[in-house]
Amino acid sequence: MTESTTAAVLAPARTTALEVHGLDAWYGEAQALRDVSIQIHEGEVATLVGRNGAGKTTLLRSIMGLHRKVRGTVTFRGRDVSHQGPHRRARAGLGWVPDDRGIYSSLSVLENLTMSPVVDRKAAWSLDRIFEHFPVLHTRRNFPGSKLSGGEQQMLAMARPLRMGSSLLLLDEPSEGLAPVIVQQIEGIIHEIRQSGTSVLLVEQNVHFASAVADRHYLLAQGRIVESLDAAEFRSRTGELLEHLGM
Repeated sequence: MTESTTAAVLAPARTTALEVHGLDAWYGEAQALRDVSIQIHEGEVATLVGRNGAGKTTLLRSIMGLHRKVRGTVTFRGRDVSHQGPHRRARAGLGWVPDDRGIYSSLSVLENLTMSPVVDRKAAWSLDRIFEHFPVLHTRRNFPGSKLSGGEQQMLAMARPLRMGSSLLLLDEPSEGLAPVIVQQIEGIIHEIRQSGTSVLLVEQNVHFASAVADRHYLLAQGRIVESLDAAEFRSRTGELLEHLGM
């Protein structure tokens, strides 16, 4: 047996966190997703990349159970959640971070972080840990959400499911509209999240940001997955992808 073969045999199998199989979705009579299948491993960061209108946000919403007109299978940590509502999926450990961030503007940062139930005490980040990785939230902990900058709101939106103990975050355009220095901070936080063992699936238009944070990239076009690329393949084709996305 060769050294490489031995290493392959000894390497532990990666556990699947999320598997989507044969997913179709509609808006009225218009079909938005067609036979979409993806797989995310535990501790993996994956992106959904595509033009506006390709179906990226619809796929995230369908995984979370927010889009109702759906056919196909969503399996999360070995359990079929296809027919469960969003609240059941959240309690199972799916964390939803929408593109509008979804924070409660009249509540303080601390209230936003503590009002949701903890779904997994072993996985839940303590407030001390949240504030260690999001120091600006500690500084602003008594500020209402309406007084936070866009970047601070994004950090709060990402921190909430970590405080709940979500094991997989669904992030919709986390870098959109943010200053480059804030985007760099978000990038660092995603790396920290991955190192903690939490999986991430994010919609991202910024190809350079996607390349910096993700292990795997799914390219969507007209509601279909047209390619699945690992990090090295994605980086080698950045120019081509930018042209494809019209950027």
